Amino acid sequence: MPTVTIREGENFERALKKFTRACQKAGIFSDYRKNQYFEKPSERRKRKIGAAIRKHRRLIRIANQ
Repeated sequence: MPTVTIREGENFERALKKFTRACQKAGIFSDYRKNQYFEKPSERRKRKIGAAIRKHRRLIRIANQ
């Protein structure tokens, strides 16, 4: 869990922004989104294969230009 030190007289919005940034750096938000819904292992494989295919097509398209 990331911690944020708050200086004397620092407003709440600034402290919240620091905390949010620290959570993003630690990967908490991405981990939360990933685990928000259960994904079957077969669905995970399909998603990763689809992403690899899209990435490969994009690289081929860029190379042909």
